[in-house]
Amino acid sequence: MATTHPDKNGFRIQLFAVVVGVVLLIAKFAAFFYTHSNTIFTDALESIVNVLTGCFALYSLHLSSKPKDFDHPYGHGKVEFISAGLEGILIVLAGAGIIVKSSIAFFNPSELEHLDIGIVIIIVSGFVNFGMGMWLVRVGKSNNSMTLKADGQHLKSDAYTSFGIIVGLVLIILTKQNLLDNIVAIIFGLLIIYMGVKLARKSIAGIMDEADEAIIQSIVDNIIAQRKPEWIDVHNLRVIQFGNKLHVDCHVTLPWYFTLEAAHNEIEKIAAIINQQHGQRVEFFIHGDSCVPQSCPICMIEDCKVRQRPFKRKIEWNAEILRHNKKHGSELT
Repeated sequence: MATTHPDKNGFRIQLFAVVVGVVLLIAKFAAFFYTHSNTIFTDALESIVNVLTGCFALYSLHLSSKPKDFDHPYGHGKVEFISAGLEGILIVLAGAGIIVKSSIAFFNPSELEHLDIGIVIIIVSGFVNFGMGMWLVRVGKSNNSMTLKADGQHLKSDAYTSFGIIVGLVLIILTKQNLLDNIVAIIFGLLIIYMGVKLARKSIAGIMDEADEAIIQSIVDNIIAQRKPEWIDVHNLRVIQFGNKLHVDCHVTLPWYFTLEAAHNEIEKIAAIINQQHGQRVEFFIHGDSCVPQSCPICMIEDCKVRQRPFKRKIEWNAEILRHNKKHGSELT
C-alpha cells in the first residue's frame, strides 16, 4: 500500500483549512453586515488573519519540505518560525484594529439588528474552527510541524473567541444595552493581541535557537536510560530545531585507547538511541573526546588496565550536567 509523505499530507490538510477559512470569512462578514455588530466584526476580522496566515503557512510548508542544498545546508525548516511570527504579528494588528473601530463606535454608534441570526452563524463557525484547530494540532504534532501546530492553535483560539463573543451577544440581547457591543469587542481585541504576542514570542525564540527544554529533556532521559560505562561522559549537548528537523550536537568522552572504529561505533549507538524516540528526523554532530587522568574518578569501566586514579563515584547525569561545556569529573581530582 502506498503511503502519503508527511510533508505532502500536511500541505493538503493546510490547503483544506484555508478553503474552510475562506468560507467562514464570507459567512462572518455577512453576519456583520446583517447585524452591524462590532462584536461580530471582531470575529470577522480575525478570520481575515486566518486566511492570510493560512496561505503563508501553505508556502512555508512547501518551502520547508525542500531538501538541503548548497545554499541551505541545514534545510529550509526555519521558514516555519517565520510563518508563525507573521501569524502572530497579523493577529496583533487585527486586535488593534478591533479596539480602534470599537472605540470610535462609542461616539458614532450604529443600530444593532438580527443578533439572533448572527449568533447562529458565529456558533457554527466556532465549532468548525475548533474542529479544524484540533485536527491541525494533532497532525502538526505527529509530523513535527510548527506551522501546522501554530495554525491549529490559532484556529482553536479563534473558536474560544467565538464562544466568548456568543456570550457577549446574548448579554446584549438580554440587557438591551448596545454599548456592551463595543465593550465586549474591546475585551476580545485585547485577548487577541495577547495571543498574537505570545505566538510571535515563540517564533522569535525559534529563530534565535532558544533551547527547547522539553526536547532536550526527552533526549537526555533517553541517553540516561541506556547509558553505558564506555560513555565516560556526555557534555556540551545542544539541540537546534529547523522546521520538523532537529540538529543535535554534543561531545562524548570515550576511553583513549579505543580504535577509531570502536569510537565511531559508540557514537553511532548514541545516535541510534536518540533516533528511537524522534524517528529519522534528527541530524547529529557528535564529537568524540579521549579520556584524561581527571576522568578516572568517575569512569565506571571496571576492568580498565590503564586507570591512573581510583574510582570515586558515579556522576548522576541530568540535563544541566550534559549541557555544560566541560568534561565531567574534574571537580573530584
